[in-house]
Amino acid sequence: MIGCFFYIAVNAAVLLITGLLFDGFELSGWGAAILAAVLLGLANTLVKPIIVVLTLPVTIVTLGIFIFVINALLLYVISWVMGDLFMIENFGTAILAAVVMAVINALLNLLSKPFTS
Repeated sequence: MIGCFFYIAVNAAVLLITGLLFDGFELSGWGAAILAAVLLGLANTLVKPIIVVLTLPVTIVTLGIFIFVINALLLYVISWVMGDLFMIENFGTAILAAVVMAVINALLNLLSKPFTS
């Protein structure tokens, strides 16, 4: 249970950091970041596995790079659902944000391993 809250907090922080890096990626504050992190967690748990299986041939041909497109698509859909609380200007910004979020998330998870074990 604590791992779930930690995951949401890390993703909210990553979303806010990404919002600072890109002009076309805007969150209205911590509340919006937490809500987006929860929705992103749900989408990654429920929807992403289905999309990954359906696009497996493309993912194999691109050596896994297509996963960033899937992550960008999920971010873009979540920003559309949240309306004014979370806005992504265009799909190119969503792809760049997905790459940056993956790198930041990997670094934060690597640094947090001693604290969550």
